[in-house]
Amino acid sequence: MANTYVYIDGFNLYYGAVRGTPYKWLDIGALCKTMLPTDNILSIKYFTAKVKGRRHDPDKPIRQQIYFRALKTIPHLDIIHGHFLTKPCRMVLSKSDPMKWVWVDRTDEKGSDVNLASYLLHDGFRGLYDIAVVISNDSDLQEPIRMVRQVLNKPVGIINPHPTNSTALTPYASFIKRIRQSNIIASQFPDTLTDAKGAFERPSRW
Repeated sequence: MANTYVYIDGFNLYYGAVRGTPYKWLDIGALCKTMLPTDNILSIKYFTAKVKGRRHDPDKPIRQQIYFRALKTIPHLDIIHGHFLTKPCRMVLSKSDPMKWVWVDRTDEKGSDVNLASYLLHDGFRGLYDIAVVISNDSDLQEPIRMVRQVLNKPVGIINPHPTNSTALTPYASFIKRIRQSNIIASQFPDTLTDAKGAFERPSRW
């Protein structure tokens, strides 16, 4: 049984397999066991960023914090935070005639892919895993995955949350599995969880 470290690109997983579904109360530990039934999973690292409330959804950060609390009940799971960067962006006003340009704030998530790559390489060079598994389809991870495969001679599996596989990652993957909705449905937390602070419940609205 291989000693396995799992590295999860939280936003890639969300947008690829969870967004738009009623299955956001996702037990990532159960998902990893479902996708890797014969592996000895020693560590799960979840890379994400703290969201901000919007005018139409001010409770979004509260729901995310409850979800983080749920994730912290999973043994051997660490949450590593990136951040969001907001900057002005010039765009064409939709359906304007004559064409009009407007300035809007564009918010992008930053740091998760770099953090994931850093931990993947750091842990590999320290010899902490026999196999690394990356849950993402982000082509930006091509180089660190290639280095683990070709420099460290360690296998790296890809668990893909999206319908199609990245052509950049495929040549360097030891294996590729795709997350299906049935896997997501089968990997939900119970509605009520308990941690050191007491019992808490799944948010009533997502």
